[in-house]
Amino acid sequence: MAIQQKLSLMIPGPTPVPEKVLQALSKHPIGHRSKEFQDLVESTTENLKWLHQTQNDVLTITGSGTAAMEAGIINTLSRGDKVICGENGKFGERWVKVAKEFGLEVIKIDSEWGNPLDPEEFKKVLEEDKQKEIKAVILTHSETSTGVINDLETISRYIREHNTALSIIDCVTSLGACNVPVDEWQLDIVASGSQKGYMIPPGLSFISISQKAWEATERSNIPKFYLNLQSYRKSLLSNSNPYTPAVNLVFALDEALKMMREEGLDNIFSRHSKHKLAISNAVKALNLKLFADENYLSPSITAIKTEEMDAEEFRKIIKNNFDILLAGGQDHLKGKIFRVGHLGYVNDRDIITVISAISNVLFDLGKITAKEVGEALVVATKYLEKN
Repeated sequence: MAIQQKLSLMIPGPTPVPEKVLQALSKHPIGHRSKEFQDLVESTTENLKWLHQTQNDVLTITGSGTAAMEAGIINTLSRGDKVICGENGKFGERWVKVAKEFGLEVIKIDSEWGNPLDPEEFKKVLEEDKQKEIKAVILTHSETSTGVINDLETISRYIREHNTALSIIDCVTSLGACNVPVDEWQLDIVASGSQKGYMIPPGLSFISISQKAWEATERSNIPKFYLNLQSYRKSLLSNSNPYTPAVNLVFALDEALKMMREEGLDNIFSRHSKHKLAISNAVKALNLKLFADENYLSPSITAIKTEEMDAEEFRKIIKNNFDILLAGGQDHLKGKIFRVGHLGYVNDRDIITVISAISNVLFDLGKITAKEVGEALVVATKYLEKN
C-alpha cells in the first residue's frame, strides 16, 4: 500500500498546518526557563489577548481543549455546586459527564442533536433561581458533532443578568473562526485548543479568565494540581510556565498568531463564513440535506445527511480516491452523516476541491447528474467570490 503523502484534512481537527508553522516546529528546542522563551511567552500572550478580544488573563496549558475546559470547571467550582449544562451534541454531553464526575449538581438544558440550544430556556431557569444557587453555566459554542453554533451572545447576556453564575464556555472550534468578543460579552471562562482555528498541531490549550472567575477560584474546593490555574497565573507574571511546556508548539503558536494578526479578525471571520456558505449551498445543489438547523450553521464544519447510503462507506471512497479525509458521525449518527471541516488554514481552493470530490463520487454512484455537478460548483464559486 502506497504511503499517502498529501492527505487533505477537511475535518474539525486536527486542521491543516501552514508551512511557516511547520518550519517553526522544526526549530531546536530552547530552555523553558530562558530569557528567549520568556520573550516568546510575552509575545504569544499579547496576541492571544488580541484573538480573544480581552484584557483578561489568557493562560496556555500543555494539554488538549478538554484540559482547558476541565481546568475552568475544577478551579472555579466546589463539590455540590449547582450548574447548568447545555447539551445538544457530543461535546455538550461530555461537559455533563465531567461536571458530574466532580460532584456537581447538574441542571441539563438540552436540544435534539442538529438543533441549537434555546436561550430562553436558560433565561427561565436562571430567573427562577431566586436564591442564586446556580454557580455556573457550562456550554459548547460551536458543536462540531452536529455542525450547529449556539447563540452564545444571547445566553451570555442572561448569565450576566443572573449576577452570580459564571459562564464556562467551550470555544474550541469557534475561537479563531467567528466573533467571540470575550470582554464585550463578559465571558468568564473561555477554553480553546491549538489544533483548531489556531492552525497548529494538537497539544496546547488556552483559557481566558475574568476577574469574577479568579475570585471564584478562592472558594473552589475541588482538588487540582497540574491544572491549578493559580500556578499558571503566578508563572505568567514572569512570562513563564509552572511546568515544562511543549516548547516547539509555542514556537508554532507564535508564528500562527502572527499570521492571524496579519490577516485580521474581520478577514478571518469573513473567510470562515464564506466557506460555510459555499459548502452548505453546494451540497444542497447536490440533492443532499444539511443535518443542522440552517439558521445556526457552524463556521467550522458542515454536517451532511446521507439518507440513502452509508456515510462511512462514502467517506472511505473520498479518502481512497482523492486523499481527502472527511469526518464521520458520532454515536447514533455514525453512518448517517459525514462532516466537512472548513476550519483554520483552509482556502478557496480546498473548498472547491472537496466539493468536486463529493460531486464526483455522487455522480459515480448514480445519485446526481453531470448538470448538478456543474451547478454545485457554480453555486460554491458565487459565495467564494464574495468579499
